[in-house]
Amino acid sequence: MSQWQPDSWRQKPILQQPTYHDQQHLKDVEQKLKSYPPLVFAAETRQLFKELGQVADGKGFLLQGGDCAESFDEFNAPKIRDTFKVILQMAIVLTFAGRCPVTKVARMAGQYAKPRSGDFETIGDVSLPSYRGDIINNFEFTEAARTPDPQRMLDAYHQSASTLNLLRAFAQGGLADLHQVNRWNMAFVENNPLKERYQDVARRIQDSLEFMDVMGINTSNTPTLHETSLYTSHEALLLNYEQALTRVDTLTDKWYNCSAHMLWIGERTRQLDHAHIEFFRGIHNPIGVKVGPTMQGDELIKLIDALNPDNTSGRLTLITRMGADNLEQNLPALLRRVKQEGRNVVWSSDPMHGNTFKASSGYKTRNFDAILREIQQFFAAHRAEGTHAGGIHLEMTGQHVTECTGGAYQIGDDDLAQAYKTQCDPRLNADQVLEMAFLVADHLKVG
Repeated sequence: MSQWQPDSWRQKPILQQPTYHDQQHLKDVEQKLKSYPPLVFAAETRQLFKELGQVADGKGFLLQGGDCAESFDEFNAPKIRDTFKVILQMAIVLTFAGRCPVTKVARMAGQYAKPRSGDFETIGDVSLPSYRGDIINNFEFTEAARTPDPQRMLDAYHQSASTLNLLRAFAQGGLADLHQVNRWNMAFVENNPLKERYQDVARRIQDSLEFMDVMGINTSNTPTLHETSLYTSHEALLLNYEQALTRVDTLTDKWYNCSAHMLWIGERTRQLDHAHIEFFRGIHNPIGVKVGPTMQGDELIKLIDALNPDNTSGRLTLITRMGADNLEQNLPALLRRVKQEGRNVVWSSDPMHGNTFKASSGYKTRNFDAILREIQQFFAAHRAEGTHAGGIHLEMTGQHVTECTGGAYQIGDDDLAQAYKTQCDPRLNADQVLEMAFLVADHLKVG
């Protein structure tokens, strides 16, 4: 670690990066970002590290969710509020069912870069650079829009700062009051076609809150009923941006990436000898890495040792994204190997990315039942291997979009066009997210 520096990744091969034509402009933007205040603080990050350590030890659960990719154009307070609300609603159901703390980590305030399957997109006889997220270029299919622009990193910083400011206000200003959150859940249940399936949990939460009120435990004397903690995360794909926001903590003399509390490496950029592993190994944030269906046991152990050489609980989250048709065959052997080797990790399920397909209507979508099936298989595998199913990682929104099929409201292929708003991958909408929470709660009850 003594040889690591924030820029040592630049000496390694790197994938999924834009080509900036004006290198001087890029350097100027990086220097400006280095002079900006950090977006998050090391003490906050250490608290998340501690909470994830409890999850790794089987004493908590990680709920991570938010947009597939944040958009500059859809940056507004109602959208931030609605996603915040649905994360809280999901968390209270999971907390009650699992009888354990739920650590809430949003894919917000920085999720502006996205890996792509190809460097170019072709429409007709025109080929242009792929859209890689608003921090890099624009979704519009024109040469000017698709040209990577370093200035967008500054825009991403300022929008992330504003998002964080609002999230902190929501978390501490009363919107997180448990009584209010459960009233939202009760309203969801009453309006749901399958309300009988969920109303028992919602009513028992309400009964518990009313009992605490009678016993004198209320928001005036118990701040945890009125406030909450919410951390931020994103895929640290654009390392120019991430390096510029990496700082030495004055209390510990350790390097922290101050663009978010938690960062993760995607399936496409986790090569052991490449730049992203090099950058991640030197920062002291809790970090994650996506684990796809091709992962083998030896490779996974090498990856764990590269990113968490001290085997510290809470440092590393393994986010499985295998698909409902692959997880049951592939995950158990990995769980067994990591357990045998004595590695301390958080296991979390991303049931979204392995279940994407193109509908007959032409829209890229995901089916609710396939998402749920992968989660069910995830819990079943952990029960069989005697390991802890530590979390779920969802691409979701608080808006009432129509991007994923299925669910209680039976969104079909023909319904997708009604409110298909994502610029990248399809997201669960507010109702589907809460339905998922009540269904996942059944699995938390049995461990």
